[in-house]
Amino acid sequence: MLTLEKLRQYGANTEEGLARCMGNESFYLRLVNMALEDGGFERLRAAAEKGDAKEGFDAAHALKGMLGNLALTPLSVPASDLTEMLRGKTEAVFQDQWEQISAEREKLIALRDEA
Repeated sequence: MLTLEKLRQYGANTEEGLARCMGNESFYLRLVNMALEDGGFERLRAAAEKGDAKEGFDAAHALKGMLGNLALTPLSVPASDLTEMLRGKTEAVFQDQWEQISAEREKLIALRDEA
């Protein structure tokens, strides 16, 4: 189960995230849990496998906004970097960047799932 302390240890700016949720801790934590299951991660994976920069840009851009609003910095920074890398491209190799984002997501999922 995710807690504010676990998120802080992960590197999230929980004060910023909570402020965006009007200080409602349960709402913030529910949004973080929902974000971890967002379909944008799958879209980004599929785009990376195909080298589809347009689809990759769209998925990374959406993730960047969602993760940034939740102040999940270890995820939002690489999503933002990838968004800028893919901006205006139609083809690109970005498997390494996808793997970095995926690894960060897995770290947060592991924190959520630990007893």
